[in-house]
Amino acid sequence: MRKKAVHRGMPISLSIEPTTACNLGCPECPSGLKQFTRPTGKLDLDLHEKMLSDVRKSVFYINYYFQGEPFLHPQFLDLIRSAKRQKIYTATSTNAHFIDAEKAREIVKSGLDRLIISIDGLTQETYENYRIHGRLDKVISGTKHLIEAKKALKSKTPHLIFQFLAVKPNEHEIPAVFHLGKEMGVDEVRIKTAQLYDYKNGNELMPENETYARYKKNPDGTYSLKYKTGNHCWRMWSSSVLTWDGKVVPCCFDKDAQHVLGTLENASFEEIWNSASYRSFRNAVLTGRNEIDICQNCSEGAKVWA
Repeated sequence: MRKKAVHRGMPISLSIEPTTACNLGCPECPSGLKQFTRPTGKLDLDLHEKMLSDVRKSVFYINYYFQGEPFLHPQFLDLIRSAKRQKIYTATSTNAHFIDAEKAREIVKSGLDRLIISIDGLTQETYENYRIHGRLDKVISGTKHLIEAKKALKSKTPHLIFQFLAVKPNEHEIPAVFHLGKEMGVDEVRIKTAQLYDYKNGNELMPENETYARYKKNPDGTYSLKYKTGNHCWRMWSSSVLTWDGKVVPCCFDKDAQHVLGTLENASFEEIWNSASYRSFRNAVLTGRNEIDICQNCSEGAKVWA
């Protein structure tokens, strides 16, 4: 990355949003809380083909997740298969509530490379404290179906990751989730710190163990972000986010698409990537990142425990 707002190449990775719909009501998620100002919808297959056509020469990694639950898109695996035909590495994240034995086999056969499974609790009580309306037994059974399907089809993919979002109600279970992952046969376990929107005066979800928090307690009793966010961000030069309706936003922290840099309805991705609006946003990052709303609670540089 150079300290200039210009970019002479194209991104190597993207996030593409299959849908904004979600079956859960997680308290720190605008999708779960139904607090978006943008509409709920699902990615059209023809628009997806345009996306791939625009980026296939440079992009080798696509994360099919932004907001929402990907498997609520009825043709989600068609998206994966299309990307795999372009030899693109594919990943997604799921709450695993829609994975039965048949769906697990379809997932493995699709060629999906990596699948993050949000578990976030080892008892129903701790799980539903954050994953409101969720059922832990569905997460466990969906994971088992995937492991069995991989074995039956003799497939190394998708690489299965248990992701445990560390919050105060479940932090005591962190050691046990590593044991469960190993016992079940998932490929990896990760502990993720939680982004909290209201944190300055503390938050009931903030872990007591500051190791697992994005925030630190100050001498005056208030809290602030632990990580320094200087005037730089590698994502502005290497990746981008495409919403289900074809809008281009700078990164995954712009959950409500408040910083739309262009739309694929009337321009190619390359034109948007090199546009004046994109250059202006990059310049804002380089000259005053802490003044940008979506950058003020950013975890870039935060640690992931595995």
